[in-house]
Amino acid sequence: QVQLVESGGGLVQAGGSLRLSCAASARTFSIYAMGWFRQAPGKERDVVAAISWSGVSTRYADSVKGRFTISRDNAKNAVYLQMNSLKPEDTAVYYCAARTRTSDYRRTYYYSDEYEYWGQGTQVTVSS
Repeated sequence: QVQLVESGGGLVQAGGSLRLSCAASARTFSIYAMGWFRQAPGKERDVVAAISWSGVSTRYADSVKGRFTISRDNAKNAVYLQMNSLKPEDTAVYYCAARTRTSDYRRTYYYSDEYEYWGQGTQVTVSS
């Protein structure tokens, strides 16, 4: 069983920055592909960014390219989402997700049903 705990959410003005963190409980975190998703009220959960277990590959939703950066520190069992130039439309609950079944160190996973474990989410609110 893998436990994921997100932190770092909050209220920020448009144009500001936040850094989300996700701490994983698993010993074998270093071979998990990870992703960040978000869900706004009344909307589906959408991918924001994904990273391979090696960290060599990343992928972003078009809406956040150039503003958000996903990274990981396998020594700390953690994945991060640096969010810059935030916009009101970035307001959502942000979730991190883990996929334990990975064979390709370069592969990222872009769809929610590809992930097995989810955190409880952290609220990000961007005011205009």
